[in-house]
Amino acid sequence: MTEVTDIQSDSPTANRSMLLKWSWRELWHGQLWPVAVALTLIIACVFALAALVVRVEKIMVDQGRSMIAADLVFRSANPVEQPTLDKAEQLGLVVSQQIRFGTMTFSDEAMQLVSVKSVESDFPLRGELELKSPSGIHHQVQPGELWLAERLFDLLKVEPGDVLAIGDAELKVSGTIVQEPELSFNPFSQMPAVLIHADDLDSTGAIQPGSRVQYRAYFTGADSQLKALQEQVELEPGQRWLSETSQGRTGDVIEKARQYLSLTLILVILMATATLVLTCMHYASTRTEVVAMMKSLGASKKWLWQWLARQLGMLFGLALVAGVAIGALLEYLLRVPLVDVLPDPLPGIGFTPLVVSVLVALLVAIPGMGIPLLKLVDAPAISVIQRMDSWQTSNKGYLLALLPLAAGLLWLGSNGLMWLTLLGLAAILVILAVVGVAIVRGLKRGRWGAAITLALSRINRSPMATGAQLAALTSSLMLLTVIWLLRSDLLADWQQTLPADAPNVFALNISPEQQRAYLDMLDQQQVMRSEGYPVIRGRITHINEEDLLERSQQGDRQERDESLRRELNLTWRDSIPVHNEVVAGEWQATNGVSVESGIAERLGIALGDTLAFNVNSQPFSAEVTSIREVEWRNMRPNFYFIFTPDVMAKLPATWLVSFRIEADQQAVINQLGRDYPTVTLLDLRTMATRIQGIMQQVSLSLSVLAGLGVVSGLLLVMTLLRLSLAQRRDEIRLYRTLGASRKRVSATVWGEYGIMALLAGVMAAAGAEAVVAALVKWGFELPVSWHPTMWLVVPLLSLLLVVLIIRSMINSLLQPVRG
Repeated sequence: MTEVTDIQSDSPTANRSMLLKWSWRELWHGQLWPVAVALTLIIACVFALAALVVRVEKIMVDQGRSMIAADLVFRSANPVEQPTLDKAEQLGLVVSQQIRFGTMTFSDEAMQLVSVKSVESDFPLRGELELKSPSGIHHQVQPGELWLAERLFDLLKVEPGDVLAIGDAELKVSGTIVQEPELSFNPFSQMPAVLIHADDLDSTGAIQPGSRVQYRAYFTGADSQLKALQEQVELEPGQRWLSETSQGRTGDVIEKARQYLSLTLILVILMATATLVLTCMHYASTRTEVVAMMKSLGASKKWLWQWLARQLGMLFGLALVAGVAIGALLEYLLRVPLVDVLPDPLPGIGFTPLVVSVLVALLVAIPGMGIPLLKLVDAPAISVIQRMDSWQTSNKGYLLALLPLAAGLLWLGSNGLMWLTLLGLAAILVILAVVGVAIVRGLKRGRWGAAITLALSRINRSPMATGAQLAALTSSLMLLTVIWLLRSDLLADWQQTLPADAPNVFALNISPEQQRAYLDMLDQQQVMRSEGYPVIRGRITHINEEDLLERSQQGDRQERDESLRRELNLTWRDSIPVHNEVVAGEWQATNGVSVESGIAERLGIALGDTLAFNVNSQPFSAEVTSIREVEWRNMRPNFYFIFTPDVMAKLPATWLVSFRIEADQQAVINQLGRDYPTVTLLDLRTMATRIQGIMQQVSLSLSVLAGLGVVSGLLLVMTLLRLSLAQRRDEIRLYRTLGASRKRVSATVWGEYGIMALLAGVMAAAGAEAVVAALVKWGFELPVSWHPTMWLVVPLLSLLLVVLIIRSMINSLLQPVRG
């Protein structure tokens, strides 16, 4: 009992100094450096990812809120009640009101149906309003001003300074609306915009009993204040809250991007956790003899914990400093590809990334390091002279695993997407581990060369160890594959949502006499267009002779659907549009109607049902012959109900066509407006450009995040392989000492890890396909697609990593033990 006994009998100061020096030496010259590297990687990856997530989410939220001109919007069919405004002011929110309505405006030479927006001087609360007059650029509407959408100047034949009549008021045209933050996504309800000040609204006299008017209140403030306002206001029929996540295309993109950001962060943490646990287990196994020796020399558990605590404290401090520094640098490098689409200045990241990275590291490290170290401290002193693979130890250490579990429950809460992912991963990993062990056992029965036979024998020696190793390698490969495949599926969906050649102009109210000539003019100008669609406004009134209005009055939940409170756009065709997909039934030539799947589900419409409609007091009916999937976000003409021609062709209708105008075809729009003054042109180019800009920004951000997740996964896989080979070092050196040739041992190592890599790669591809299919279908609500190339790429990637790691370590592994 020499050194340890002496150390324990020294003064506390000398004892602490000795422990500190020993701990420092153990950290750098022992086996703790792989743990330090793993912990540094965790902190760096989580910090970089969290920082980028914070920035990207702030940017996306800001962009989304700019699209609605506020942080939150209250929309109502009736004037916004004063108690609602009072509650907002009590909560410290900034409030602005708007009233919008459709009316005719008259110049000396023409008239036009327009959408008038009566705004206050502080509008918009978010985003940018750009108004151009002969005197310059303006950003707010002042009393007495009248601002017109650009195409109204041609339609009304006016210039700035001319006078227009809106109702009873005559207002002088101030200039052009160059850009406004809020834009409508519904081509059927969009009219050219006119902006006036709220003080001039009463003078127009345009709002009369029975007028179709929409009232809006805009709010900005802290998220907690906005949430409190929503909770205090009880919505009535005709009222709705609008936020950045409820605005059609952009809302859907932002919400799915948020889900992906959170999911990527979770998956990176999972990969880091698996690596740290295995690294710590490796460290504990290598220090068993050292601990046993110290125990044999009289070291107590308390002294051992002091020895380990100092090492771990220094380790965590070094990993924290290095991890945050590397993470900050990594986050900066990740922003380089986004420099053209990120705003200037960038939103700050605050302390969230630092707090998240530290908490994640602690929650992962406490059980990941604590459980194997508790077992290590219980190592018996006899292990010095007799190697023991297991010994009796307390199971209380496993209670440490409750810490990250409790944190996960608190963090994830009721997030169904996350729980679906985690449960699916757990189930698939267990299945794949069992399948992997079974495959290896099956391979052993075959006839192979000596090296492969020896490799299979080595793998089959410990089924539990093999299963754990395969599960670790497979999980890392599978998680990085999931990150990349989800990113690919999301981007593919968004590209279909608004492709580069999407229509950006709609022409409505084309008379039957004008329809052929109008389409011919578009073709002569080589304008990309859709087919022409006849359009009639009507209501659905009965399903199988059951009155929908009566059911609605009885309070049936289904009948409160918005589609029943307004007239719908109905059309007829000889066939289903090519951009619609029939999911049930089939198109028939006569007495049929094809129904969009969403409204069919909401109203309980099934194949064979008879639907009754009313158009201008003219009733008619048709049988449901097919159900269609419709992508409402692609800016093409889409309809809830499409009839066969015999049902509706005799009813009076106007025609609709959508087309794409390129930057050099502005003259075509002007010519169409002059030649067909009664046709309503809905120019959506500004809206489409803004949406595509947001989607480009989000897409690039998600690609960078996916790249970070994949890189962190690759680093973790390489760490796992290095640890696994390091564990084999003593065994391989023993083979060399006993006379095994370098060639035989080398072939065995290559065979063993080649088999493991191929198995892990194939199982990772299979598992990733299953997880992504479940997430896409039930989490992101997208169509499921398969990725056959991944079944080749992932195994090849796994083999490549094995080749890199083995080649870097093979020489040191093959050195015999020297006496």
